[in-house]
Amino acid sequence: MSAAADDPGASSALAAPPEPLEWRFSQVFGERTAGEEVQEVDIISAIEFDKSGNHLATGDRGGRVVLFERTDTKDSALCDSHAKIFEEQETPGSRSFFTEIIASISDIKFGKDGRYILSRNYMTLKLWDINMDSGPVSTFQVHEYLRPKLCDLYENDSIFDKFECCLSGDGLRVATGSYSNLFRVFGCAPGSSEATTLEASKNPMRKQVPAPARPSRSISSSIQRVVRRGGENPGADANGNSFDFTTKLLHLAWHPSENSIACAAANSLYMYYA
Repeated sequence: MSAAADDPGASSALAAPPEPLEWRFSQVFGERTAGEEVQEVDIISAIEFDKSGNHLATGDRGGRVVLFERTDTKDSALCDSHAKIFEEQETPGSRSFFTEIIASISDIKFGKDGRYILSRNYMTLKLWDINMDSGPVSTFQVHEYLRPKLCDLYENDSIFDKFECCLSGDGLRVATGSYSNLFRVFGCAPGSSEATTLEASKNPMRKQVPAPARPSRSISSSIQRVVRRGGENPGADANGNSFDFTTKLLHLAWHPSENSIACAAANSLYMYYA
């Protein structure tokens, strides 16, 4: 009897490698004509497929989320139907030099069922319902306390930091990072006021942030009201110290089936569970 027959692992090791894929160009969206200038707000800054592969979402520097969906025609490309643009209208008189910088989307994630899209810009987390293009269904304030410091943050380039975001597997919570190696967890279920700040360290100081849900705009009488949550202690971290803009938690991931979050702070990886 051959050695391969005695050792099933040996036969798999001897199996032929897959044929190289032959890549072909499919399509392009947003291509400019010759001489047409590219607008800063139109530059794509984040991209993500949903788990089914039927939807593709992009975020741009103007703060817009653009959703593409798969068509049913056999010969068409995967996402050749432009579906919807999601954006929040500016408050009149609120535009400043920093408006487009802080609106730039640094990360987007689909919820498990593909109905919701989570986006992160410098100041906030926004949760979008793909069936509603009138605005986000929830906005979570992450860095509102930094608004008076935008000039300083521009000077030291911190305003260009790109923070990631994630959703829990059950879609009931969202999370994102901040400065001083902090990260924030928000409840996004209807009626939830959960807003927790944790520090990525061996001895995290847990602080429940007082953040009662308060409606900011009604979509309709039959649709969940938009909420903005996430009041913060301005200029202080969970230990009561001034925020350290040199230590930042940019990357994190939520386990797909457990309440477990992995956070990367510099060269250290921290795991949290609930």
